[in-house]
Amino acid sequence: MIKKLSLISLFTLLPASYYFAQTTVFAYLKDADGKPVEQASVDLKGAGNDVKADKIGYFQFADLMPGHYQIMVTKSNFETKILEFDVITNEKKKDLGVITLYSALTNADQGLAIVEDSGESDNGGQQTATVGLLQSSQDIFNRIASFDLGQYWFRPRGIDSRTGENMINGVSMAAADNGDVDFSTWGGLNEITRYPEISANHAPSEYAFGGTTGVFYKNTKASEYRKGSQLTYSLTNRNYNNRLSYRFSSGMNKNGWAFTGMIARRWAQEGIQDGTSYDAYSGYIGVEKKFSDSHTMTFNAIGSKYARSSSSPNTQEVYDFRGVHYNSYWGWQDGEKRNERVRRGFQPMLQLQDFWKINKNSQLWTSVSYQFGKEYSSRLDWYRANNPSPTYYRNLPSYWLNYNNPAPSQAENIGFWRDKWTNNDEKYTQINWDNLYNANRNVEYSSVFGGRRAAYYLVDDVKDDKVWNASTHYTYNFSDTSRFILNVSYQNYRSEQYREVNDLLGADFALNMDPFASNTTAGNVWGQYNTKEDVGSVAKREGDRIGYSYIFRRQEVKINPAFKFATGKFDVFVSGLFGYTNNSREGQFQHYLYPSSYGKGEDKNFWNAGIKGQVTYKINGRNFLVYNGAYFSQSPFLNDIYFNTRVSGVTTPGIKNVVIDANDLSYVISTPILKVRLTGYLVNTQNETSVQRYFAQGVKLTTLTESGDQTPIQDGAFITQVLAGANKRNMGIELGAQVKVTPTLTASGLLSVGQYTYTNNPTVYFASDAVGTFRELDGNGNIVSRSYTNMGEATLKNYRQGGTPQEAYTLGLRYSSPKYWWVGATWNYFGHSFLDPSPVTRTARFYTNPNTPGVPYDNVTEEELARVLTPTKLPSAFFFNVNAGKSWMIGKYYVLVSASVNNILNNRNYITGGFEQTRNVNYKDYANDYDSGNMVFAPKYWYNQGRSYFVNLQFRF
Repeated sequence: MIKKLSLISLFTLLPASYYFAQTTVFAYLKDADGKPVEQASVDLKGAGNDVKADKIGYFQFADLMPGHYQIMVTKSNFETKILEFDVITNEKKKDLGVITLYSALTNADQGLAIVEDSGESDNGGQQTATVGLLQSSQDIFNRIASFDLGQYWFRPRGIDSRTGENMINGVSMAAADNGDVDFSTWGGLNEITRYPEISANHAPSEYAFGGTTGVFYKNTKASEYRKGSQLTYSLTNRNYNNRLSYRFSSGMNKNGWAFTGMIARRWAQEGIQDGTSYDAYSGYIGVEKKFSDSHTMTFNAIGSKYARSSSSPNTQEVYDFRGVHYNSYWGWQDGEKRNERVRRGFQPMLQLQDFWKINKNSQLWTSVSYQFGKEYSSRLDWYRANNPSPTYYRNLPSYWLNYNNPAPSQAENIGFWRDKWTNNDEKYTQINWDNLYNANRNVEYSSVFGGRRAAYYLVDDVKDDKVWNASTHYTYNFSDTSRFILNVSYQNYRSEQYREVNDLLGADFALNMDPFASNTTAGNVWGQYNTKEDVGSVAKREGDRIGYSYIFRRQEVKINPAFKFATGKFDVFVSGLFGYTNNSREGQFQHYLYPSSYGKGEDKNFWNAGIKGQVTYKINGRNFLVYNGAYFSQSPFLNDIYFNTRVSGVTTPGIKNVVIDANDLSYVISTPILKVRLTGYLVNTQNETSVQRYFAQGVKLTTLTESGDQTPIQDGAFITQVLAGANKRNMGIELGAQVKVTPTLTASGLLSVGQYTYTNNPTVYFASDAVGTFRELDGNGNIVSRSYTNMGEATLKNYRQGGTPQEAYTLGLRYSSPKYWWVGATWNYFGHSFLDPSPVTRTARFYTNPNTPGVPYDNVTEEELARVLTPTKLPSAFFFNVNAGKSWMIGKYYVLVSASVNNILNNRNYITGGFEQTRNVNYKDYANDYDSGNMVFAPKYWYNQGRSYFVNLQFRF
């Protein structure tokens, strides 16, 4: 009997001990007012089972084995929240505490996921790991800056976005030639690409080393989208007028398959700017296969086919005549508006991703992707003909007003052009397409080429990209408070870039020749862009390449180890970088002036290294001190390395890695009633390179003959300008705050005060289309030949950087009704915004009289230079925005209507950006223009577009 009881006890206790080895995880869901959130869906990733929160917001998952887990919490009218945690051996219960859900944003297309890590301290009390504290949308400053200030071209801390990292499924989306992210690749697929995980500014990230503008990481796993369908229609007066989209997600079925698909279209016959059209189709397909609880694979295809036209920057003279919506790029043709600047393309991306949970402590994500396709950017070109732009300086009244003693015909032009612009005669104030066709018809027939040469024609600048990416993301949990992370990535970038004939505008061919070249041979062909062509091939038809053709190649490897751990009141995150890039250019045209233009040129290799760190000190559960520090190098991009890339394989003199030293310190308060972040930051950037291309008049370049005598070069020519070795300092303070005044009324505010300056005098180099080789004396008095000339140092030290306001303030109120409707308003102010200074006008060559080498022009003093070269400060401005919305649950269906109106007072005096024209690059001509009162080559601006609205209707079923 005793033996029988013992056996019964044994078999009874064994299952008990087994279950005791497993863990129950539980938490409470509450809204920002501390009220329970019931009926929210909580999905345990990889398990395929959901639970619902009860009436007090409680939910639990029972019988979890030790390991790393992730849950996603969703509920209509609330933002999606993602939370990660670890279950350790012999842990019976794990309390995740209170999880706060925030109400949905005012625009259904907007939103960021909130990522948190939670665990428990050794003494059994709740511990919230705050390593990710500033990496989520809970950061009130970044929330306001993104949704209230971003549309006004505000850049936090004034940092160039090329220093950031934008990733989809483990793959960096930055282009290797210029560092820009082309959001057109997935434009319109808001419901697929929303809710990224964010590491703000230079804070470390789990997914990549990043730069100084953050890491944005998004996984598009088919099973992670809300099961069911979603239909959305948007009405707006911005770049497009209409948006229609449909998304379907199956959820994970019993056979381990999940499918998500989306299609979207955005279109406008004319956007808010005159003469701009928009048409884009986007699509996404995601397939996920779950092989086991520890192994999943996904396939993603994403792409957008688009065609959109752009608008021109203009001088203030033009805006005074025609208003801020004026656009010089269009004109009437056959009763329709035709824009010369149209960007169109289709560059889809295919991705395969593997998720493997190796064991309870480690997991490995592996991604492989391929992106391909072409992008076309059109523009007018001409050969030995007048500039067809209506804003060409000779077509504006200011040019004729500057004649001191005008001849009768010149005086007549003053009244003529003033009348045309005042009365908006669109034959003159817009592109006259009929005149261009007539000019081509009147060109003499060529017996050599068998047709009429195009005086005017439309060309496309083409990028034909093929990009392979492979990456891995490995994590190993040493304990519930320490984690090792390793990211390794490889990119193989190949981009064939060339110009081709788009439309001959009634002509038979266009010549692949430089219109500025001199005919020294008295032949039919001279100044060839490709001397390897025979005479017959110089005549180009539609679809033929013209002007330039080359191939960029770049291979890049990045290794990013990282370690996170918590000890006592400190959370620490350390991240490292080891990187290598190999860069090359291969020319396919032999330019008549540049020997280096053809064939594969010199490879340029760069090694990168860096370290980032974040230390969080938990004063208590609601007050934190957070320090972020970074010191790293970044390889220059291809366009910076090969500065005159269309016609030359020459590399930028002394090109170096960009070196960044960034630090910030924040005090953070996070309570249900009050949220505050106060930050001081300092970012130093060294060795930056920037390249510009423009037509310069009065540059007064010279070269040496073979015997050493000076000889002048053509006065006006297209110039490639390189600003090399620029150092910058960005410093300031940020304050973001949100206060729950009442359970339904929330007040928020933002303050950003910075000082963004140049801290050295970088070097300016010129390459001219009028000369392929400069002969100059080196330091030893020997004649050297180069494809560029050193213009000397640009005295930019202490000049303000351009491109963004250096002061910004925001105040907002929002009422959120318990009946699921809201209304809100914000006031935004921007000030201390500047244009970037033109480098060449700040060099000694600018004020040196070419007739007396080394001697300045008469009357040139430091005070006089400071007067004419005063930094261009833009006017300050303020705006009011309002938004409102309402949602309903109709049975199991969800309906949301939201609307926002930006700049409700229709303030049109705010300049979002621009540049100083560098047409006159000598003091005498520049000062005469500056003092004329009718400055011909004044700065060009882009203005805020005025009042805009966005209305969104969403239906889920």
